[in-house]
Amino acid sequence: LYSIIETAKANGLIPYDYLVRLFEELPRRKENDDVDDLLPWNIKLT
Repeated sequence: LYSIIETAKANGLIPYDYLVRLFEELPRRKENDDVDDLLPWNIKLT
């Protein structure tokens, strides 16, 4: 968890907003779906 938060901060994201986005999006994904678009350097929070 610490690594995820620090990576989000290093990519200019607000950790809380990033985690909310992850926890909203991950349950919608199927088991074998690609999650590269959810990595901190690929995500755009609005």
